[in-house]
Amino acid sequence: MTTVAEKCASANDEDCPPAKKVKLDDGNLTDVVEKNSDENDTSEKELDLSDFKVTRVLQNNCARKLICMEGTFEDRDGSAVVLLEQRSFPYDKVVLEKDFFDGKTIFKRIFSNDVYKNYSCFPTEERNGLQATVIYPATQTHIDKYKRQELFMIDETYELYQQVTLPYIESKSLSLEWITNILEHKAEQESIIYEDPDKDSGFVLVTDFKWDKQKDTLKLLALPYQKIRSLRELNGSHLPLLKNIRDAGTAAISKKFDIPASQLRMYFHYQPSYYYLHVHFCYLMFEAPGIYAEKAHLLSTVIRNLELMSDYYTKAVLSYVVFKDSPLYEKFKSHGALQTLTCEPQQTVNTV
Repeated sequence: MTTVAEKCASANDEDCPPAKKVKLDDGNLTDVVEKNSDENDTSEKELDLSDFKVTRVLQNNCARKLICMEGTFEDRDGSAVVLLEQRSFPYDKVVLEKDFFDGKTIFKRIFSNDVYKNYSCFPTEERNGLQATVIYPATQTHIDKYKRQELFMIDETYELYQQVTLPYIESKSLSLEWITNILEHKAEQESIIYEDPDKDSGFVLVTDFKWDKQKDTLKLLALPYQKIRSLRELNGSHLPLLKNIRDAGTAAISKKFDIPASQLRMYFHYQPSYYYLHVHFCYLMFEAPGIYAEKAHLLSTVIRNLELMSDYYTKAVLSYVVFKDSPLYEKFKSHGALQTLTCEPQQTVNTV
């Protein structure tokens, strides 16, 4: 990986600290997520998607053009989860004209009414693809994550966190080895955009593995070297880390992708999908999953809260949703902290 000193020498950037590593190549966006295959890792090569047998549809999200399926692979034990999602369109008008309106794309008219016309569109093979994500072997936690279920709101006090949520977190065995592999330079090194190796305030900024290489859908993760499980464990001592993630992360993204800090959404999830504190960075125009009020906490708000009160997250009530029949749902239900029954409206008796 190129050192910052080398980068600064070529860019004449006096603001670059020599103690940090950075990957800010000036190449195109496709260079960011293309990975060199690991000769010792044959698991991906061995999977043959033509052998996938669908057991059930977990979710069919029409708004996102996404379908999630549970199934199995022939001659393999255990379940798998496969996600198929429509790829985003390119923004470049030249590319759009070349790939969609050059005579190779087939348009079949469905109806015409005044100025409105509707067609079935069959693009060329290069543009007629889907994004496929495979999770194998998939645990029940993975399956539940992608299964469409009823949702219930939890207003979690810190006491409930200690009594219900924390024991649940400590009982989970979901592997975080993929994070360790990134931090220890064992995997996804071509996806690293920026790295600060300081063990207290340092982090790695890496492109999300599901990113489709289009600027309009840019999504990255900041993974700190400090091992912090979630938002609940943050206090005033973590402010240098959080501010470094904000400042260095936005600077790296601005240099690499020409997106200013004012067009970035930076946030935590609570509850998160995995219990290793991480910050999401995504392009503000991209309506990424999990950006809504019942899940996302803006990095800037978290910083301000901790500046006002160092132990804010040991006092705050944090509201979020849980899936029906999920382990956390069952724990809150058995604790008596979850209302699942609806109340009938009281009838008014007309005495006139």
